[in-house]
Amino acid sequence: RPLYKRPWFWLAAIVAVIIVAVAVVVPVYFTVIKPKHHTTTSSASGSTSSGGTSGGSGGSTTGDASSAIKIGGDGSTVTKDDGSTFIYNNTFGGYWVSDPLNPFDNSARPNSWTPPLNQSWNWNTDRINGVNIGGLFVPEPFIVPALFQANPGAVDEWTLSTLLAQKGQLQETLENHYNTFITEEDIAQIAGAGLNWIRVPIPFWAIESWSNVGVDGSGNAVAEPFLARVCWKYILRLLGWARKYGLRVLLDLHTIPGSQNGYNHSGKLGSVNWMNGPMGIANGERSLDYIRIITEFISQPEYKDLIPIFGVLNEPYLHNIGRPPVESFYWRAYQMVRGITGTGEGNGPVISFHDGFDPLSNWAGFLAGADRVAIDDHPYFAFDGQTNREPVNITAVGGDGTLLGGKWPQQACDAWGPSMNNSRKNFGITLAGEFSNAMNDCGLFVNGINGGAHYGPDCDYWMDASGWSDATKQGLLSYALASMDALGDYFFWTWKIGDSATSNSVQAPLWSYKLGLDNGWMPKDPRAARGMCAALGGTDAPFAGPFQAWQTGGAGAGTIAPAATASIAPWPPSVSRVPTQSLSLVPQYTSTGTLVTLPPPTLAPSATASAGSGWFDAQDTAPAVTTIPGCAYPDAWDALDAQVPLSGCLP
Repeated sequence: RPLYKRPWFWLAAIVAVIIVAVAVVVPVYFTVIKPKHHTTTSSASGSTSSGGTSGGSGGSTTGDASSAIKIGGDGSTVTKDDGSTFIYNNTFGGYWVSDPLNPFDNSARPNSWTPPLNQSWNWNTDRINGVNIGGLFVPEPFIVPALFQANPGAVDEWTLSTLLAQKGQLQETLENHYNTFITEEDIAQIAGAGLNWIRVPIPFWAIESWSNVGVDGSGNAVAEPFLARVCWKYILRLLGWARKYGLRVLLDLHTIPGSQNGYNHSGKLGSVNWMNGPMGIANGERSLDYIRIITEFISQPEYKDLIPIFGVLNEPYLHNIGRPPVESFYWRAYQMVRGITGTGEGNGPVISFHDGFDPLSNWAGFLAGADRVAIDDHPYFAFDGQTNREPVNITAVGGDGTLLGGKWPQQACDAWGPSMNNSRKNFGITLAGEFSNAMNDCGLFVNGINGGAHYGPDCDYWMDASGWSDATKQGLLSYALASMDALGDYFFWTWKIGDSATSNSVQAPLWSYKLGLDNGWMPKDPRAARGMCAALGGTDAPFAGPFQAWQTGGAGAGTIAPAATASIAPWPPSVSRVPTQSLSLVPQYTSTGTLVTLPPPTLAPSATASAGSGWFDAQDTAPAVTTIPGCAYPDAWDALDAQVPLSGCLP
């Protein structure tokens, strides 16, 4: 008889299938799922599989129903906290992991080429393909226009909060926004898009706000109107989602007391009072406390693998502040952070400093020898003050003539690639914390509520993607791919733009990764960007490493030669906008205040893992800064023209 008709043949075949299955599943479990679980979780994950699924192909559960570890890949069904479900689409080998016993399980991975959270990130070989979660915890008019359209007169979060409080709607409105603007499905879609990091901007009022920051020109006490501490639980929820889908996080402190740039996303539109003017030092001292509090939280074992980078300050405007005060602050912040975490790979996050809109080349050698410091650049053509009306729906300059994009793809390669690659050689870890598809500044509220576009007439075309031709979309796709290739490690700004209340549509579509992904002008696979600049005739070779060992936490990390800091002004530095004779009298705070900490999440009763205390270094017990009794502080957010108090304001 033929072999397939003999009983022993089928028995052998079944045994062979079982052996192959075990050979595949067991290594995945022991090399990916099990490492770094808490003991209680390892016990649960080692339980006999129930053989059930999470509701769709690619999903499985391990353990009994009440404490089951759920794992799902492409096509699996995800059940959200409210009981609703969605299908997880990920064709790149990524999988989500949910462990009720241990919500800090780091087994998930977003795709096959990115290590899961419980394995080390290799700066020499791994690439950041990231996207920002803009507008969620720091609402901006062009990202969430409806929120501002519903409150005429609001131009930033200061005025928005003031108006909402007057209506008695502050907490209700902002909590609804935090709860709905970005959902778990968004985070799952980010992983499914082949991306592997998210950058999460957060405000300092996630920690606290002050009810008295000085007096205005009329002598009235000024209170910060922000909704304090409420967004923190939603930040924790977002971090939990990122962990579930294997996305690493760059946590970015986006707002700062006094405003570091005067932009609407700094807290208050207007003047720069951080490290600038009479209240510059006091605002800097307060900022250090907030960096300290965040560092203590994210350096805990529960978060250090999830949040490998901390952006300590978004976009300080060096043109107004001056370089010496910013360098002095960065050096002070570095010493404080590493005093908490210790030095070397695995001890706290990479510390990311924004370049302050100064050329990257000017930061070469800054703090040479420092342990894991990154420099963050935000390259945008949209804000270069030019009209930028050149078309994108024509043949791309360079290449073989098959690509569209006009001048823009090659311009991205030439303008950004060499500076990024040289910075990696001369500074160390270099990343683009923001960039977008906007070659022009068209879009509702892109330049603020009352700002006009340098583009001039005909912006309407760029505000309504429903009218874009296939050629326009192909040109934008080429531009996106060239930008990604030039930047190397990047975060697109931003994942989602909300609908306008008047059109019920996105009116700044060049800034939405999600919209571009759905409609063909963002890549389905970010790896398609590799080699794009070379295809356009670029000659600058991408940085191939390796970084020097100390730059990534290896040998020598934290050994800073005295010459590297000799030119940095000691703390506190002199600040601009203060008369020379008054520099020694610039107000400061005193370190006698009550320290505020960030609370850990509340875990389910069934959880056996520890949530942590919110504070990593038990030896760090210094008080927080607070006002000096009797000091007549000017308004910390509007003090550039105020007189420096003559006495009583120094600790």
